[in-house]
This record gives sequence, C-alpha cells and structure tokens, in this order.
Amino acid sequence: MPSDSRLSRMLHVLLHMARHPGPMTSDTIARMLGTNPVVIRRTMAGLRDAGYVRSGKGHGGGWAIAADLEKVSLLDVHRAVGGPRLFAIGNEHANPDCAVEKVVNAALEDALAEAEALLLARLGSVSLAELARSFDARCDAHANQEGEVGPARPRPDPAAAPADAGAEGDAGRTGAE
Repeated sequence: MPSDSRLSRMLHVLLHMARHPGPMTSDTIARMLGTNPVVIRRTMAGLRDAGYVRSGKGHGGGWAIAADLEKVSLLDVHRAVGGPRLFAIGNEHANPDCAVEKVVNAALEDALAEAEALLLARLGSVSLAELARSFDARCDAHANQEGEVGPARPRPDPAAAPADAGAEGDAGRTGAE
C-alpha cells in the first residue's frame, strides 16, 4: 500500500514559501514536486481555508505564507491537508464472539491508541518555525563547509507578521534541500 505523503510534501512547500521572496504559483510548486498544478491547488486550498497561506490571482499572484510560523504546528498542517488516519493497521472482526479475536483486538487497539496519541503530541509540539530554523542551520553548515563566513544568506524572521511573510527572503535558498 502506498504511503500518503501530503504532510511531507506540504511541509516541504511551506518551507520553500517561507524563504521565497514572493508568491509561488501552483505551476512552480507542481514542477518542484513533480505533480499536477490541479493537485497543488486542491491541497493548498485546505491550507488556505485554515489561514496558513493565501492565494492571489493574475499576474504576480500565487501562494504565500499568511500565518506566523511559530503558531503553526506540523499537526495543524496535517489536519489542514486532510491527513489520513495515522495508522492503517486494523482489527479483524470476522468472528466477534471469538475470545482470541477479542483479546487480539483489544491489545492492538490499546497499542495503536497509545502510539497515535504520542505521534499527535509530537506533531503538535513542532512548529513550522522550528523546521525553518533547522533548514537554516543545515544551509549555514553547508555554507561553512564550502568556506563561506557567517550565515549562508540573509533570511526573513520566521515569526514575522503575516503581511510580511513571503514578501522578503532568499530566492537562492529555495533550491537548497
């Protein structure tokens, strides 16, 4: 069964957007992810409805960050993109009167509920700003390995007011992975 990569892909997009000097079109994002712009618009609509991004039409339009990255968690993004159940493991209910089936199902349900609670708590504890800082640190470390001095490139404050989000930044960093 293929995994659902919407969360990973949209976090990727949001970090690029946070470091991009202006709006990013659905076409640009689609090329970056190797998908169709319609898929991007459909997925980004959930982020827009949640208030994390905004969209503009026409020349100079596109998608831009609309929220304070410090206040948006990975869990928020997961929910906004219509994230699926976290675990695809299910119970067998073919013979509900079977004592063995009841014991197995109870054990699995408890374990899955505990694992899901831990994962949700962890996703809720990590902000987009933390990811942006980790990205910046990796870029800085890479630049230092290449012999550059100081931060690799200037970057916007990830906690900047939403009106400023995406309005400034470093286009050169959007390609760094």
